[in-house]
Amino acid sequence: MGSERMEMRKRQMSVQQESAAGGTAPAQQDQPGQANPRGSNACCFCWCCCCSCSWNEDRDDRNRKASYDVKEGTTDCEDCPKPTLEEVHSWGQSFDKLMCCPAGRNAFRQFLRTEFSEENMLFWLACEEFRKETNKSMIEEKARVIYEDYISILSPKEVSLDSRVRETINRNMQEPTSHTFDDAQLQIYTLMQRDSYPRYMNSPAYKNLLNTLSEQSPES
Repeated sequence: MGSERMEMRKRQMSVQQESAAGGTAPAQQDQPGQANPRGSNACCFCWCCCCSCSWNEDRDDRNRKASYDVKEGTTDCEDCPKPTLEEVHSWGQSFDKLMCCPAGRNAFRQFLRTEFSEENMLFWLACEEFRKETNKSMIEEKARVIYEDYISILSPKEVSLDSRVRETINRNMQEPTSHTFDDAQLQIYTLMQRDSYPRYMNSPAYKNLLNTLSEQSPES
């Protein structure tokens, strides 16, 4: 029995070495008599994604399921009718009015893309959808997807948050709720309002849209 276990261990080590050379981690297989590690927290939340805990073993499959709900509606611009002249005028009155209008969010998002800061809008939209979730298991799944996409320092879409908010999120991620990212969402909203919104109001993109609708307006 001891020699069989040693041989099995050698085979596992060989597979791990081959997988490490290829840049991927091998998935663990459940063996008879062993408890499934997914039934408990196998380790701390390893957001660097470098450890071999049970969460990271099948994260691709889990993320595909959660990502469909969190990101499918935010990857492309929202479906909405063409904005009216009145709506576009209202965007200039306040950032809140722009963000309450789907067409306004789309136009502003396209502007953010030109400034390489589209991730701020994507994160805000993901949080809006996340706050509507009521299923506990889905909240945990979606929270991890949002964390990995927008909070992790390894993500190319990482948003700019101060250390206080990051520490709060890290604590909340031990037991995520639909309000886990509330502070972060507010901070990114404020950042867009103070930083990107004034530039958008003075941009050719906004002025051209306003002029085009003005020319098409029957009143003009």
